[in-house]
Amino acid sequence: MSFKSFASSALVAAIFALPAFAGPEISIEDPYARAAGETAVAGAAFLVIHNMGDEDDRLIAAESGIAQRVELHTHIAEGDVMRMVEVPEGFEVPAGGMHRLQRGGDHVMFMGLTGPMVQGETVHVTLVFEKAGRVELDIPVDNERNDMMPMEGMSH
Repeated sequence: MSFKSFASSALVAAIFALPAFAGPEISIEDPYARAAGETAVAGAAFLVIHNMGDEDDRLIAAESGIAQRVELHTHIAEGDVMRMVEVPEGFEVPAGGMHRLQRGGDHVMFMGLTGPMVQGETVHVTLVFEKAGRVELDIPVDNERNDMMPMEGMSH
């Protein structure tokens, strides 16, 4: 056996001996976006993120040409008042689990809309994950959807 064929055989054996590395597998369910009113200058996107991988991941940013600024937001209670705030660290998506972005909770916020969010059209959004990288989506606009989740401890 020549050194060249020995080296090739050793390389192949080493590759198969290494554990397989598979990064987090992200899928998106039930995405929709909506404007914050008829003459809105802001809007939001909502969806469910599933992580079918073996590693926790984190949604760290979102991008879209539909707005001057796109941020990850949540609602926090300050006494009897709910206030939206940016979450610069993003949202954790546990391995084998999910994270729901929904009205009244975590969401993608569009501020300074560059055009109207028209019922039935789509908006292009890129979700940026710490490990899975960039996920491109065309999200349908549904300004009529009313699935506001009641917040625990809040009156409605």
